[in-house]
Amino acid sequence: MSLSLWLALVATGALISLTPGAGAINTMANSLASGWLRSIWGILGQQLALLVHIAIVAAGVGVLVARTPLLFDTIRYVGAAYLVYLGVRLLRSRSVAGPADVVGPVVREPAWAMFRRGLLVNLTNPKAIVFFLAFVPQFVRPARPLLPQYAVLTATVVVIDVAVMWFFFATAARGLRRLTARESAQRVVNRVFGGLFVGVGVLLAAVH
Repeated sequence: MSLSLWLALVATGALISLTPGAGAINTMANSLASGWLRSIWGILGQQLALLVHIAIVAAGVGVLVARTPLLFDTIRYVGAAYLVYLGVRLLRSRSVAGPADVVGPVVREPAWAMFRRGLLVNLTNPKAIVFFLAFVPQFVRPARPLLPQYAVLTATVVVIDVAVMWFFFATAARGLRRLTARESAQRVVNRVFGGLFVGVGVLLAAVH
């Protein structure tokens, strides 16, 4: 991959990662609930899903998903239902922090729980596969060896997304912790993040 093409990839990857979505909401929720440092586990789960999406596209399966309405819609509705489920849990949660709560004293939610949630949040979004079907070919030259190109592309996208999620979204949420000292403020933040999860889930289900 040429330097100019790689720089275009960096710029595009940064723009994509900075676009708010379910992954960003999940990262901010984890940072508020379990602390900035431990929010990395959810981010790593999201990256595993990203690797799966790229692998699916590289293997050509992505075309099958995109062209099979029943399969696409099944994955889409499962993903939407999961996001709504996370949102409803937050909307119904009390101010005392639990494993999936957003606010309250920093709790040590198991790393595996955050990793699994991050994986599922990104993995159950078939639109990401369709997006990568359009995104990946722009930076891969079929006439050249594919493996090195996919390796560079994947490493670049993952590093950028980890940096944006951890140092932008998780850090932004870290600054909100002082606003949640009171119980009433904790409930408000829970409802805000719960509403965001539900909203993204409904949008994922409704938009074709």
